[in-house]
Amino acid sequence: MAETERLLDLPLEEVLGDRFGRYSKYIIQERALPDARDGLKPVQRRILYAMQQEKNTADKPYRKSAKTVGTVIGNYHPHGDSSVYEAMVRLSQSWKVRYPLVEMHGNNGSIDGDPPAAMRYTEARLAGISTELLRDIQKNTVEHIPNFDDTIEEPTVLPAKFPNLLVNGSTGISAGYATEIPPHRLEEVIDAVIMRIDSPEASVDKLMTKLPGPDFPTGGIIQGKEGLKEAYENGKGKIIVRGKAEIERIKGGKEQIVIDEVPYDVNKATMVKRMDELRIDKKVEGIAEVRDETDRTGLRIVIELKKEANSEGILNYLYKHTDLQVSYSFNMVAISDRSPKLMSLPMILDSYITHQKEVVTNQANYDLEKAKNRAHIVEGLIKAISILDEVISTIRASKDKSDAKEKLKNAYSFSEAQAEAIVTLQLYRLTNTDITSLEQEAEELQQTIKTLEEILADENKLLKEIKSDLRKIKKEYKDERRTVIEEKVEELKVDLEVTVASEDVLASVTKDGYVKRTSLRSYTASQEEDLPLKEGDHLQRLIEINTTDTLLLFTNLGKYLYIPVHKLPDIRWKDLGQHVANLVPIEVGEKIIEAVPVRHFDTEDYLVFVTKNGMVKRTMLKEYQAQRHSKPLVAINTKKDDEVVSVQRSGGGKDIMIASDKGYCLRFEENEVNPVGPRAAGVKGIHLKDGEAVVSGQVFDPEEANIVFVVSQRGAVKRMDLNEFEKGSRANRGIIVFRELKKNPHQLVRLLILPKKSVVDIFTERDMLQVEPFQYRTKDRYSNGTFVVDTEQNGEVVGARRKVEYEKPTWE
Repeated sequence: MAETERLLDLPLEEVLGDRFGRYSKYIIQERALPDARDGLKPVQRRILYAMQQEKNTADKPYRKSAKTVGTVIGNYHPHGDSSVYEAMVRLSQSWKVRYPLVEMHGNNGSIDGDPPAAMRYTEARLAGISTELLRDIQKNTVEHIPNFDDTIEEPTVLPAKFPNLLVNGSTGISAGYATEIPPHRLEEVIDAVIMRIDSPEASVDKLMTKLPGPDFPTGGIIQGKEGLKEAYENGKGKIIVRGKAEIERIKGGKEQIVIDEVPYDVNKATMVKRMDELRIDKKVEGIAEVRDETDRTGLRIVIELKKEANSEGILNYLYKHTDLQVSYSFNMVAISDRSPKLMSLPMILDSYITHQKEVVTNQANYDLEKAKNRAHIVEGLIKAISILDEVISTIRASKDKSDAKEKLKNAYSFSEAQAEAIVTLQLYRLTNTDITSLEQEAEELQQTIKTLEEILADENKLLKEIKSDLRKIKKEYKDERRTVIEEKVEELKVDLEVTVASEDVLASVTKDGYVKRTSLRSYTASQEEDLPLKEGDHLQRLIEINTTDTLLLFTNLGKYLYIPVHKLPDIRWKDLGQHVANLVPIEVGEKIIEAVPVRHFDTEDYLVFVTKNGMVKRTMLKEYQAQRHSKPLVAINTKKDDEVVSVQRSGGGKDIMIASDKGYCLRFEENEVNPVGPRAAGVKGIHLKDGEAVVSGQVFDPEEANIVFVVSQRGAVKRMDLNEFEKGSRANRGIIVFRELKKNPHQLVRLLILPKKSVVDIFTERDMLQVEPFQYRTKDRYSNGTFVVDTEQNGEVVGARRKVEYEKPTWE
């Protein structure tokens, strides 16, 4: 019954919350995060303390790592041996830690991510600089607590005579917290600490004159002083870290990129493999070979380039797409006052200074007590030597040691400690010269006591002591800065030529949206002149173009597809193309109405749009340059019942002709349409009546155009002179091009403005035929033209266009 009464009925959330809270607190404080005072996690602190206790120090021979790991597990850290050994190995890795705290003999891993040898094979000892973390720990400088089984004591923090948290940095992931503190140069951190001691209100800007930024063990280049300042002010910030690379000229007129420093915490082997994959997958053009030439003399990666390769562009591509450049995010979280805090640079420095004040105070108290005790004993020894004969007589007359001590205390007023010192004194010390050395010692002790009392009484002297100690460490362990700091983050621009092999190809686009690119060799080798097409489909454009160019495909719904030519499927001339929906998803019923090839967007050219409802729009071509092109983009804003009839490129200053199905045509100057943005709807181009729709929109140079050719649904064609069409103003009704009939009137299917020697394809419901406009005589606008199609046999005319020919664009 008693057992049952002890059971509590609690909500699961409450129990889980409580238990997880306790667990979180444990791993935050006891495992994953460093202490702000000594910059160490518990396992690291225990490794260093255990090695010092075992006298496995820098001035002694190396000792098996397994022995140290065993001591750490047995005495201080009851966890797995692998976790202890991994922590110990990391403390010895010169590419991870700016100032290694452990020296290791044997394989301790590599920058390529190779694992270290097992702990039974490696040997280790404390590095010289670690003695500065542990110095004076025996002088009660820091708090000690019982270990896990209460057999011995361990320190809660190390005296840390240099600011290790900033010097070696830290990284860790905990429950709800993570930390990322970069390593810094010892000399600069000490200068910043001294500045903060001298000016407790020193700003981050001022501190950064002494501590400009991190100093990674692997060197490299830091970009972004703004990010550094933000990190030092708030504890969080982002910088760019890139490897050090040079472009060298080699024989044969070639160049090579040589990398001799990689960003911090980057796996070199993985980075080199990625670079080689870019070469193999042809993501980058111009790389001949990637070699890792790293040896015992230093790190060296060579990227040999092909002749005339764009070395700057390739290097920028490597910065952008490999770990040759990475972003580093500060997250300076450490345990301060027993809880995790996001700390700014001043907070970290203040935390360290407060710790040092405590350590030096405890050390001074310890030394003072020791000096006072020794002074008391020296005073007794001097007194004893001055009455030496009496003292000897008293000792000789005593029964034993304790009797002698009592007699000395009673007869000559010696204290217990003094009496103990006298009776244990060796006879050879009782010489004439000894009194002098004792008096000298007494004088020195008095001076020491005075100095220590001054330190304890005056904070300025305490701080002076801390600064003096820091300067000695700085002098002993100073070295050169390895990482270069640059003001701005360089914007990486990668030319298309770097990633795409420049090649002239033939791009084809069909009415039903089938696209492909074909090598010129495949086209010329083929005996078949006609492109293979699906039934009912026909060719819309056939353009000789370069793989570094762009194709803009415009749809009837007012969208456009931005397709770099190199992304078009590479298919033989004899084979069917691929539907454009495989490259960019388009809606059902959306059709490609025009393909515009572009080599350079930075021109003064325009795109002119004409819609079914009579709207016209003009927009600068450069506004259609896109960065992201995985989906259709807006080319013109069309209403629900409207759609685009034509899109044409213009250099400006041309004429526009708009024709409706009722046979009305309006000619006006292009300049009447003011340029607007891609998302605009445009302006009214022609005045339409109910049920009337635009069927043609032509942009033309009146100096170059020769004939106007019109086609009706009844199969009539008519050649007209351009002079028949006087220029009007935009948004008017225009003039009619067919004589009006009451019965079965002609409806305009297409109006084309053509040079003299052109061929026109006419499409009926069931067939297609070709006509040559210049064979027909010019007729006026009151004529109904010449019938060329038997509509009873072939069906009504549904479309017409100038025959598609092989084009070589003249880039304007």
